[in-house]
Amino acid sequence: MPLTDSAIRNAKPGEKQRKLSDGRGLYLLVTVKGGKWWRFDYRHGGKRKTLSMGVYPDVSLKDAREARDEARKLIAKGIDPSELRKAEKRSIAGANSFEAITREWFSKFSPNWAPAHAQKIIRRFEKDLFPYLGKLNIDQITPPVVLAALRRIEARGAIETAHRAKQTSVDGG
Repeated sequence: MPLTDSAIRNAKPGEKQRKLSDGRGLYLLVTVKGGKWWRFDYRHGGKRKTLSMGVYPDVSLKDAREARDEARKLIAKGIDPSELRKAEKRSIAGANSFEAITREWFSKFSPNWAPAHAQKIIRRFEKDLFPYLGKLNIDQITPPVVLAALRRIEARGAIETAHRAKQTSVDGG
């Protein structure tokens, strides 16, 4: 049975958080402390996923249903609404910068590395490459720009570090 606005307003916290279902994947999560969070459960790529739709009363029942319907339209087109939201946040937050993309790459692959190796890699980026390339948008980074950054490292006499920085940043490993 779909939720009503009065049922949502009257929902009180309990000993455990609970879900008040509205249907078609949308529900209101009522926390122990009394918070009311809109959530949408869906499947994409064979996996169960949950998308946050906001907090009641900032997001009304009507708005939550509209957001759910928009998300369902995206899913029908083969688009994961959660991934779309992440991509939008990355582009808004300057996540197309060399540093943001590098940190995303690092977080994806570093769990498979020895901790000491992972530490060396991230330190090399932070010390030698981010100061020169970090803020640049990824499509602004050309071979001459990378070469200039590597030459700065070489200029301080760190030839091997420049070689490893080139290998890590250009070859991805």
